[in-house]
Amino acid sequence: MKNGRTSASLRVALFMCVCCTVLASCGYQFRVEGAGPTIGGAPAPAAHTTAPRMLIQNFKNSTTEPNLEVKYTAYTRREFSAGGGVHVVADSEAPDLVLIGQVTSVVIPTLAFTLQGTLESRVTVRVDASVEDARTKKVVWRQGATASSEFFVTNDLQFNRILQLRALEQAGRLIAEDLATRFLSFLESGAGAGQAGGPTPK
Repeated sequence: MKNGRTSASLRVALFMCVCCTVLASCGYQFRVEGAGPTIGGAPAPAAHTTAPRMLIQNFKNSTTEPNLEVKYTAYTRREFSAGGGVHVVADSEAPDLVLIGQVTSVVIPTLAFTLQGTLESRVTVRVDASVEDARTKKVVWRQGATASSEFFVTNDLQFNRILQLRALEQAGRLIAEDLATRFLSFLESGAGAGQAGGPTPK
């Protein structure tokens, strides 16, 4: 019995020693050096691009339609601020670029009529715009834009004039959007890479 107890004690002691050895050897440590992996690869460094500062001068109006220059200037400033790739500045600030615009023509043809009179008309407006380097006064971009808008004609002459004015305003907004889109494409094409903050002529 004594030998049996001794043998059991030895087995317990041996088991404890093995357990301690195993536990001591299981002290795993993980250490990661460096930035570590990034899902999708390392992000590309952010490119810092400064939008050229543009002054949009008040448009000139070569037509007989009054106040078009005021409205079209406002439309153009809004569209270039929103999507022209430039920072539109006030007259008191120093610009990189200067946009000069002119309303050159307004045509109001008849689209539909009867023996009693006109049923539908259209206004077609033409605007010519150019952008100069503010420092050298050299033209770096030139673009013409034309837009049309239709309106119905009634027997009320005063109401017809209101409809015509709305059509003129709609044409002006379309022209401003077209000019801003085209100038943004010009900048993105790389044509302006040589000028500080703005485009250069080809």
